[in-house]
Amino acid sequence: VSSTDIIGVDVFFEIIEPEELQYTYRIRPAKDFGAPFNKSFSAYGIPLVPVEPPYGCGWPNNAKELEGSVALVERGECSFLSKTVKAEEVGARAIIVTNQDPESDEFYIEMVDDNTFREVHIPAGFLLGKNGYMIRKTLERLQRRFALINIPVNLTYVPVNKINQPPWLGW
Repeated sequence: VSSTDIIGVDVFFEIIEPEELQYTYRIRPAKDFGAPFNKSFSAYGIPLVPVEPPYGCGWPNNAKELEGSVALVERGECSFLSKTVKAEEVGARAIIVTNQDPESDEFYIEMVDDNTFREVHIPAGFLLGKNGYMIRKTLERLQRRFALINIPVNLTYVPVNKINQPPWLGW
């Protein structure tokens, strides 16, 4: 199995701080809304900020921290598009949605448009629940408001066994 077979349409990011989370994570881009994660969106050392409250359906309590960052939100309570619209309104540069379930480590959710005819201009992706849970819980335990990430990370020529994946999750 080659890296290209595993990567497919998915996008990868790496956490560079805090050290406890320094792994490469996989996200599934939104299917039919938002900007693509590609050369038009590339960020190094950008904050990944968990949204408060976590569902990201209303105006966040930490809106100032989200400006210029990548928003990390939980799935539920409103559509994926609504979460992305709200993240863009507060000035986030991208959004990552996660199940926030410590047992959810097998299936990526296809994030689709909700047919409300709203446009968004930032990328959106879905992160497996176990990863989202571990990121949020580790940041809470370390009393950190964000992690620093590089996104996207090009793994095209990295052998599968050399990808630095989280120890709690297999690809």
